Amino acid sequence: MSLKKGQVINLEIESTAFKGKGIAKHDGIAVFVPGTAPGDTVEARIVRKKKKFREAKVLEILDPSPIRITPTCSHASTCGGCTWQHIPYEKQLEFKEQHVRDHMERIAGLDPDIVQTIIGCDRSLYYRNKMEYSFGTRRWLSDEEIQADKFVDDSGFAAGLHAPGRYDKILNLRECHLQDPISYRLLDFVRNYCKEHSIPAFDTHEKTGFMRHLVIRTSHHTDDLMVNFVTYKDDADIIQPLANALQENFPEITTIINNINDQPNPTAVGRYENVIYGPGYIVDNIGQHSFKIDANAFFQTNTRQAEKLYSVAKEYADLKSGSKLFDLYCGVGTLTLFMADSVEKAVGIELVDVAIKNAKFNARENSVENTEFVLGDMKDTFNEPFLEKYGRPDCIITDPPRSGMHPDVVQQLSDLAVDTLVYVSCNPSTMARDLKELKNNYHIEQVQPVDMFPQTYHIETVARCTEKVST
Repeated sequence: MSLKKGQVINLEIESTAFKGKGIAKHDGIAVFVPGTAPGDTVEARIVRKKKKFREAKVLEILDPSPIRITPTCSHASTCGGCTWQHIPYEKQLEFKEQHVRDHMERIAGLDPDIVQTIIGCDRSLYYRNKMEYSFGTRRWLSDEEIQADKFVDDSGFAAGLHAPGRYDKILNLRECHLQDPISYRLLDFVRNYCKEHSIPAFDTHEKTGFMRHLVIRTSHHTDDLMVNFVTYKDDADIIQPLANALQENFPEITTIINNINDQPNPTAVGRYENVIYGPGYIVDNIGQHSFKIDANAFFQTNTRQAEKLYSVAKEYADLKSGSKLFDLYCGVGTLTLFMADSVEKAVGIELVDVAIKNAKFNARENSVENTEFVLGDMKDTFNEPFLEKYGRPDCIITDPPRSGMHPDVVQQLSDLAVDTLVYVSCNPSTMARDLKELKNNYHIEQVQPVDMFPQTYHIETVARCTEKVST
């Protein structure tokens, strides 16, 4: 029987897929069902029909899985921030490790036994050092409101996280357990202040309004706390009183920034920024080094776990004194500096100019003199002229964005065939895709999963690759 869109069926969830969805089979067809756990029996409606699979939405959990638990957060079933709060953390780790194994075998064509036992996180809640909240004029309605017989108004001022798959609807948060509790308190204060003072949220359809995002950065090793307002306009008459009210009610704040994004893009990065209070950055540590972090600079979201991740990368790099290291996609230089004491020279490359400025500052602040940082797009910068200028490296570390490396960069790495290549990734599927090409010239020896994001399906992985020697 062909499963049609809108059809309601009962399903037994057998396993989990990447992106956290449960998998069931119905007449040999795979059905992906978000918000489920292996062992659940559910009533679900087919919401999307594809040639080889279907996607469904849970209507009712008929028989809960033995492993299912009650989520900590009341928003867990509707919020896109935590997809696995209904699954015990030890089971989350099992599923993530298996996902990495599946990707290495199915996509990269590698032996899944090269995948090591996953390194878990000491904290499964309140682990993030950054939260990016959004404002909007339309809030996401709960299932109860949607199913109500009476009209429910979804307009007004909403502050929280985007509803899954919706850029124009905001889940109006009443709680959040991903960052230090002060993060939600700040969000709630700003939301109430804006409503009381008639400060409008940005309307994505009309391109009007003011408040777009609230970004909170906290430091694990210091007491620094950044509040970053992302607004549609530059208006000190609105921002300054709000900043004053925040300082009065939250003396823990060490800096306040206003990023102005007057463009149609939905990002929380402004075309320019104003420092309203404090130095305009926070400082945190990884290992023995401290790092300056600007509002728009990349920094690992889980500071405690980043130290474990970098220790794995350093072990895999097996650096020797007198050697040369390249760090591709270096961000603010965290990995570069973490490795610098073991090499003669370390060179970082990064596309974001503010990150390069931070990296150079961080090197100076930590009295690290054997590093150099280069601004440029990796596919255009990491080329023969670059190698002629900086020489051939003994080891390369690459930590690309979720999309993985550009094919030109993969080809350059493959042709270069350095002694050791360490690939750090936040997306095992794109890592596996790149490793499939790199394995022609490298032995892919080990892959180590490191969980940086409890309660979600996301997983970091580190691969150790060594040059294939011709015989």
